[in-house]
Amino acid sequence: MKFMVKSRIDLTRLYLIMSLVYTLSFCGISGNPERQANVPERNKDETVQNGNPVKIHRNTVHVNGIDLFYLDTRTNGIPILCLHGRWGRAEVWADFMQHYGGDYRIIAPDQRGHGLSGKPVAKYTAEEMAADMTALLDALQTGPVILVGHSMGGYVAGTLAAKNPGHARAVALLDKSASGPDKPGTLPADSIPAVDPLTKDWPLPFSTLTEARDYIRQATDSDLSYQYFMNSLIEKPDGYHMMFSSQAMAANIAAYENWTHLLPEIQCPVLLIRSSSHEAVPDADFEMMQRLLKDCTAFEVSHPDHNVQLGNKDEFYKYFDTFLEKTGLTN
Repeated sequence: MKFMVKSRIDLTRLYLIMSLVYTLSFCGISGNPERQANVPERNKDETVQNGNPVKIHRNTVHVNGIDLFYLDTRTNGIPILCLHGRWGRAEVWADFMQHYGGDYRIIAPDQRGHGLSGKPVAKYTAEEMAADMTALLDALQTGPVILVGHSMGGYVAGTLAAKNPGHARAVALLDKSASGPDKPGTLPADSIPAVDPLTKDWPLPFSTLTEARDYIRQATDSDLSYQYFMNSLIEKPDGYHMMFSSQAMAANIAAYENWTHLLPEIQCPVLLIRSSSHEAVPDADFEMMQRLLKDCTAFEVSHPDHNVQLGNKDEFYKYFDTFLEKTGLTN
């Protein structure tokens, strides 16, 4: 079936608008994943370390009243905790895990409300999500880690580093500004309309995989964004759904607030990377964050996509390696 889409979604602009302004008045859906869609177009990383692919282990740990799914290389070396953005999954770090998994232990969870992790009715504040990550690290007995957070994950990583400095050796904030509304939404969790404003008009569930691919391809603004959402596609008896919780997305958007006050509290080295589009991190924000952070290294990648770790991988890894060398965190 051919879907008609009035206009393509500029995901980065929409993300910024929804993070700063919350005026939802919807109702929504939720559900537990049953079987992930067999999507041949999924990015299968073929990068190898020492001639062999890094094995990725899949596991679940129960923390803070929820099951938290995570990927883990279980390799030796300094641990790196990778946090995806809103609507994302641990899968987005597959290439990063292969690239660094031979020298570091890479852990990438599905954060609460996303993927295969629990989706309770909650506020989905950065503090809640950072507490989940602290509990995960404690359960795995990792000691302090390098935190890498993209977009929403950057806010969570920054919050964790500021509030729990003993867990952070360093932190990388990827295409995420600390600016936002002065105050978050005040509705109780169970009163927040459970509709994701980004996907509320999508014809979910899709009846076939082809239908899902065609619609998501038209609804996203780049190949990377397309793959980002395809990673969260899941098949259920009634069709193809998205794995993230609508209530979680709505609540997380409502909970977002300015967090510039946390930046001076981060004691460890910080890496800032933004895309060349400047849409997620405008010049004023980029400069402000560098001023407020005690130990900051900043780069801009040449690719305009919000997924800065994927737009130009070689360039991103060069900057990340520079940061690791500068901070003495090379293995």
